Amino acid sequence: MADEKFLTTDEVAKRYRGEVSVGTLENWRAQRIGPAFVKVGKAVLYPIEELDAWDQRNLVACDDARVVGRRRRRSEVPPPPPRALR
Repeated sequence: MADEKFLTTDEVAKRYRGEVSVGTLENWRAQRIGPAFVKVGKAVLYPIEELDAWDQRNLVACDDARVVGRRRRRSEVPPPPPRALR
């Protein structure tokens, strides 16, 4: 597969472990959404470079929980203010 430049619709569905079905890819092509493709006659081919770029555009980056909004340890939580006595 290292020498291949294109994947078929079935191969793309396998690339995404069946989470994106052949039918979904067909619908996306009709709506002009999803990864870019090449159509030669009846053949629909997906350039691997375009799939990689599409993956990057859909990458969801998460903040490092150790840096942003990390939870305090119990020892770091300040004690509650004293209650007023009546």
